[in-house]
Amino acid sequence: MVTILAYHSGVRIGTPLASALRSAYVPGPTPGPPPAPMIMRRIAAAVLLLPALASAQARPATEALVRQVDSLAKAFVAAGSTPSVSISIVRGGNALVMGAWGKADVEQGVEATAASVYEIGSGTKQFTAAAIMQLIEQGKVKLEEPIATYLTGLPDAWRVVTVHQLLNHTSGIPNYTAVAAWAPHWAEEKKPDSLVAYSAHLPMDFAPGTKYKYDNQGYVLLGIIIERVTGKRWQDDFAERITKPLGLGSTRICDVGSIIPHRVRGYEKLNDTLVNAPYFSVSQAYAAGAICSTVGDMARWNRALHTGKVVSPASYRLMTTPDGAAAATRYGFGLQVDTIAGHTLISHGGNIPGFASANAWVADEELSVTVLSNAIAGNPGLLSRQVMRAALGLPPAPPVTRRPPSGAKE
Repeated sequence: MVTILAYHSGVRIGTPLASALRSAYVPGPTPGPPPAPMIMRRIAAAVLLLPALASAQARPATEALVRQVDSLAKAFVAAGSTPSVSISIVRGGNALVMGAWGKADVEQGVEATAASVYEIGSGTKQFTAAAIMQLIEQGKVKLEEPIATYLTGLPDAWRVVTVHQLLNHTSGIPNYTAVAAWAPHWAEEKKPDSLVAYSAHLPMDFAPGTKYKYDNQGYVLLGIIIERVTGKRWQDDFAERITKPLGLGSTRICDVGSIIPHRVRGYEKLNDTLVNAPYFSVSQAYAAGAICSTVGDMARWNRALHTGKVVSPASYRLMTTPDGAAAATRYGFGLQVDTIAGHTLISHGGNIPGFASANAWVADEELSVTVLSNAIAGNPGLLSRQVMRAALGLPPAPPVTRRPPSGAKE
């Protein structure tokens, strides 16, 4: 199947996802777009090669999808909430769109590309959940075991919380990122145990398993469990069991000391003026949000996770089946389950100072959509849904330039 890869306003012919990713990682400056007539000739040539689409669902012609995504992405950046956005759309093994719009570094005038590396914030949680499920499959961790089996020095009320309850945010353990004393220390490098200490003195939010409340502290504790069980640092275990086997060459812990090619700078809006985001040490996010990646790597991850290359079918069912107190919010393990026009949608968003992300998988279509931006004021979650609607051949939704109300789930 012939595919089209969109880079900025230009178009180029591509083939499978692997080839698309290789194209995205060619070093050096991104070539400028060809003249408009050449674009149209290339699109027309590509469309002539496309097989007839199934009439049961009116998937858009690739040229139409490219145009829609280009328009949506340009409007998203032009709204002024974020300097850049990077988008991948992959159906099956074929990349339909793999590109970026706007500036990865405003001060240096560096254009964003498909190879740009963004912090993904809480998108990290699906990686942490998958790593825990692998340990459960190996018999090294038990899903319904109290976390005191693996961790020492916990407050008494935390000891009875199960691994399951950490994974689906039903533990009742107070969230350290909601503690007022935490924010002034954003720039400091922290050990995981120091993050635990921020909320260890507080009473439980509720009895374990009785309610749902989104909780970064739970995923910090999961990272510590991984370290205690494997005997390795969380980031080293992550590389050994996740990124290296899956070929995620640009997915890693986004620490400040490492040289990370194509790293994007983060921004925020202050009194309607774009400014550099305050420095935030990702050690403060740890296993709850310290990873950075590219849209290409996230597409590769989506396909691997959702087609049985990362965890067993039984583990995957647990990850994508909200239960108990988490059922009403449709939260599984590091993933949220929803629908879009009758299709099952599995996704997770992420916000971290300077960055916002949305990563999604439409199950019956094997459709991967990732949207990454370098300002928290943008709303990649809603842009992601607009892009999915376009890829599914659904009527376009009006462009959204505002974030949803505080507390709304991406």
